[in-house]
Formats: sequence, structure tokens, C-alpha cells
Amino acid sequence: MTRLPPALQGLGAALHPLPAIPAGPAWNLDEVADLLPSGASVPAAVLVGLIARDTGVQVLLTRRNDGLRHHPGQVAFPGGRVEPDDADACAAALREANEEIGITRDELLPIGWLDPLATVTGFTVLPLVAAIGVDFRPRPDPGEVAEVFEVPLDFLMDTPNLLIKELEWRGRRRSVLEFADHGVPAQRIWGATASILFNLRQRLEGRA
Repeated sequence: MTRLPPALQGLGAALHPLPAIPAGPAWNLDEVADLLPSGASVPAAVLVGLIARDTGVQVLLTRRNDGLRHHPGQVAFPGGRVEPDDADACAAALREANEEIGITRDELLPIGWLDPLATVTGFTVLPLVAAIGVDFRPRPDPGEVAEVFEVPLDFLMDTPNLLIKELEWRGRRRSVLEFADHGVPAQRIWGATASILFNLRQRLEGRA
């Protein structure tokens, strides 16, 4: 893919530029700091894939295999830890997306970065936003990915569709983000994935 579709042109202005990989603290650190494992966090990267279809821009998501160690069965973006052989977080996100859903470098075009996100499993995640060609057909690795599906970006960016659920956990009241029913059965979008999408909305609105 060599050119951004018209529907995605201008998106880069809301993101960290590709060469300027964000290196600051996670934007949600205050919310999760007391839940993080001791020691240094593990760098990771995910691919936030956007597909400009005739019906509107779609966000590509996966449901993780139920047997995985981290976040089994959860809805997630393709991605994983940054390995020593990866040149940088961008290379890690592209490699992981290729391994998990079969996408190749020719089928996408990186646009920019969202802000780093800390997860309670000890990762600091860098989300790479990229355009994906409309002809891409997922080829998921069944050992990692149970399903690949799409959700309209307009739905995910519409404020009333993102619910804030309050709960008491480990001695304090916390907020957990979760999207309302989006028409895809049995696909609950919450936790880190919902937080990444919330950060995308913030940046598009100029509030990050």
C-alpha cells in the first residue's frame, strides 16, 4: 500500500509522527501504577489497523486464543512484546501482525503513534496506527488468534458508546472502560483495547 485513502488523509496530524516513537511515561500510569508488577515494564507494540471501506472506516480487531498466557480470549489488536531482533517498536508491531493475522508490509501503510499504555500484566504498549488495504484477507494463526473482525470507527469514536464502569479493586475505586454492544456477537471490547481506542479519540479531538 503506497498511498493513504482519502478517508484517512489528515489522520497523521493527530498522532505522534512515525520517526518520533513516543518514549514518555504511559498516559494511564496514575490509574494502574499500584497494580503493576515489580521491576521494569516490558516494551510491546500493537497494530491499530484502519480499513477505508465504501461503508466507512473500519477498525481491525482480533479475539485472542483462549489458551494464551496473557489476556486469553480477549479482544485485542495484533501485537506483542518488542524482541531483541526488532529494529524498533514499528518493526515489532509489523512482525507481530504478520505472525498473528498474516498481513504483509505491502498491504498496509503506517501513519503514526498513539500514546504509550501501561497494562496490569507489566507491559508498556506502543500502538502503531496504520491504514490497511481493502483487499486484505486475514490469515490468522490459530495458536494465537481465534477470530478476526471489524468494527466501524464511527461507532468506537462516538462518546456515548464508551462506558465507564466503576469497581472496587485492591483497596481503591477504579474506572474500567468498555464499549457498548457493537453488533458483533460475543466480542467484548474493554480493558487495554478500549483504552487504546479512547486515546485515539482523545487525539482526534485534540485533547491528548
